[in-house]
Amino acid sequence: PNTGVKISTVSLTMKDTFLTSPEELYRVFLNQEQLCVGYHCCTIASGKVYSILYNYFLFLHYRLYDRLLKVAEMGHAKAMEKVAYAMLFGDYLPQSIPRAKEIFEKLALEGSPKAQTALGFLYAAGLGVNSSQAKALVYYTFGALGGNLLAHMILGYRYWGGVGVPQSCESALTHYRLVANHVASDVSLTGGSAVQRIRLLDEVENPGSSSGMLEEDLIQYYQFLAEKGDVQAQVGLGQLNLHGGRGVEQNHQRAYEYFNQAANAGNTHAMAFLGKMYSEGSEYVPQNNDTALHYFKKAADLGNPVGQSGLGMAYLYGRGVPVNYDLALKYFQKAAEQGWVDGQLQLGSMYYNGIGVKRDYKQALKFFNLASQAGHILAFYNLAQMHATGTGVMRSCHTAVELFKNVCERGRWSERLMAAYGSFKDGDMDSALVQYLLLAEQGYEVAQSNVAFILDQSESIFNENESYPRALLHWTRAAAQGYTVARIKLGDYHFYGYGTDVDYETAVIHYRLASEQQHSAQAMFNLGYMHEKGLGIKQDIHLAKRFYDMAAEASPDAQVPVFLALCKLGLIYAQQYLQDLNLNELLSQVDLDQLLGPEWDLYLMTVIALLLGTVVAYRQRQHQAVPRAPPAPPRPPAQPEQPAGEPEEQ
Repeated sequence: PNTGVKISTVSLTMKDTFLTSPEELYRVFLNQEQLCVGYHCCTIASGKVYSILYNYFLFLHYRLYDRLLKVAEMGHAKAMEKVAYAMLFGDYLPQSIPRAKEIFEKLALEGSPKAQTALGFLYAAGLGVNSSQAKALVYYTFGALGGNLLAHMILGYRYWGGVGVPQSCESALTHYRLVANHVASDVSLTGGSAVQRIRLLDEVENPGSSSGMLEEDLIQYYQFLAEKGDVQAQVGLGQLNLHGGRGVEQNHQRAYEYFNQAANAGNTHAMAFLGKMYSEGSEYVPQNNDTALHYFKKAADLGNPVGQSGLGMAYLYGRGVPVNYDLALKYFQKAAEQGWVDGQLQLGSMYYNGIGVKRDYKQALKFFNLASQAGHILAFYNLAQMHATGTGVMRSCHTAVELFKNVCERGRWSERLMAAYGSFKDGDMDSALVQYLLLAEQGYEVAQSNVAFILDQSESIFNENESYPRALLHWTRAAAQGYTVARIKLGDYHFYGYGTDVDYETAVIHYRLASEQQHSAQAMFNLGYMHEKGLGIKQDIHLAKRFYDMAAEASPDAQVPVFLALCKLGLIYAQQYLQDLNLNELLSQVDLDQLLGPEWDLYLMTVIALLLGTVVAYRQRQHQAVPRAPPAPPRPPAQPEQPAGEPEEQ
């Protein structure tokens, strides 16, 4: 009850009395899987998942994949591909990398681009085979020549970062542009579905921090408000279901229901979004220009920028009205003035193409930049095209590649980020690791850091001797993409000798990069310590103090450890000062390591911390012990004042 799902309408028959062709069986599987996934996602997004219903849909998925295995055994190529990937990731089938490899090898001999790309991944990651970047490159190349977009994306990242190939910006641009063209053509003007990037390191080390996921209780709270007639909650849930993200799947049916409720209450934003849904169309909301125009006009007349942008689109493309570029420009300008991203994007397109206005690349660049600040994928795509061709700006291959890479990472394959995170939360580390490994090959920095984190923290499908070197490799790739924590991890790995030889000089280099480029307090503190000890760098207590002070200024969390470190530095400085006062002979005989032990500095810092805590506690106790006179109760205005010293009647 109250889930929005009618079980009686879900017809997922497992019988195939008259179907004998593998092609027909596979087509039935796809239809049933799509229906099952649709209802399953609808239930999850409703925020009212009951264990029986949830297990019911899981049961249906497992039954469907049992049927798929039978179709694959008949030699159907697409079914074999789906089964092999399911075995590789452990999706509804037991994870078996050797069995997946066998199927991929059979399919690769038949020329399957998906199988060739998968074999490239296995050789690149060393899963079930000895790692070989040369073989990986060969298989990736064959997969790309066959038109596989994942292979193109992987090759784009490899040429961009120089991974296993000579670094070549132009080659990276060729591969990334091809993938970006497909992603951009697949994106509607809603800006595409949101990509949820969750860092496992942040979630484990800072459990109180928000990962961007909406808690189930919070979704249910907003649904309760929406059911009670809260218009803002209805609009918010409508947008959440329309775009997806934050742990909620796209669900146009529920988005329409929420928008319709809010629109009936007079909310202009909901009216405009209903217009967008009718203008674009979906499986649940049929495309209808007249209905879309009705909602757009109603919202635009009340000054809503989404409605104004929708009217501009109608006049620009003649959807339900005659084409009128002047009116389109007028409405886009009104929407852009209010900061609506679609209005900014379309204004940029009109200036870029010279539609209804004189072609002006500077204006186009301005509005594309504004739209990109809101994260619109088509704005990134258009900016990438301008930088790649040198249109309106100085040509920059590097900037174009970074923008195209951003577009590519918003493709449908980004959904696997959430699938991998789900496996991690369920405790299935092997499945999570393999999924993150594939995403890391595609160039997702968050996946690279998550792979390194899993290898660093827990046992995995790799043996113990391989874990640290592999983690070091992925920390290196994540650091090259600007992730500060990864850069500090590289310093730590070289400092302690994890997966490599102890190398203080290299550790200093990584800490210095994190300090100078990302202003990391942790890196500054580490540099201060290395200056203090003279590890990989000249010993200098003055520079050590400088880095400690910089760390305290960069982060409030560093102030306590910096205070303790400075106290120890003060003692060392005092010792050196006394040595300079002709007391060398006396003090040279005093060896603190022998007198107090090799860990005397740690003991000293602990004692100082305890003394500091004692002083703070004593002062708080003194503050509480000061008696305070109780405030006098208010007197009725009609009564005369009491003489001084006499108690008032209570």
